[in-house]
Amino acid sequence: MRPFPCEDAVSLDLDAIDRALVRALAGDATASAGALGRTLGLSQPACWRRIQRLRAAGVFRGARLDLDLERLGFGVTVFLGIKLATKGRVSLEDFERAVRAIPEVQVVDHVLGAFDYRLRVVARDLPDFERVLRRRIMTLPGVGNVEANVVLSEERRPGPL
Repeated sequence: MRPFPCEDAVSLDLDAIDRALVRALAGDATASAGALGRTLGLSQPACWRRIQRLRAAGVFRGARLDLDLERLGFGVTVFLGIKLATKGRVSLEDFERAVRAIPEVQVVDHVLGAFDYRLRVVARDLPDFERVLRRRIMTLPGVGNVEANVVLSEERRPGPL
């Protein structure tokens, strides 16, 4: 079995049951240890101990809600590539702090390539996105070139587990 790297650089050997447990919790983080145990052929206490061991090792960083943004009134998602114009005069921390304060920005990725940052922005519609872009994003410290890609559809895949 291959070791599974954890955040604190400690290696944790995961067996097939641990991997199945991680997959199950990635699909439904609210599942109880009893229900997971029944599915995986474990007692509730044994399953709970495994979950606690994985949590203590840093495998789980938290649980999140998977929101239906469209039902909440956010019908447009846009990926923005941001190239900073003045890297030397504006610190990356200043830009990151300012962009994190914009509620429509869901994800801020510092990236290597044609852009310095990749943002995931949600808006109610295209006019709302234009307002966010003009009034909030384009006024951030150091913003130079901006490229927008509107999401037409999205498919989420479970990942390599």
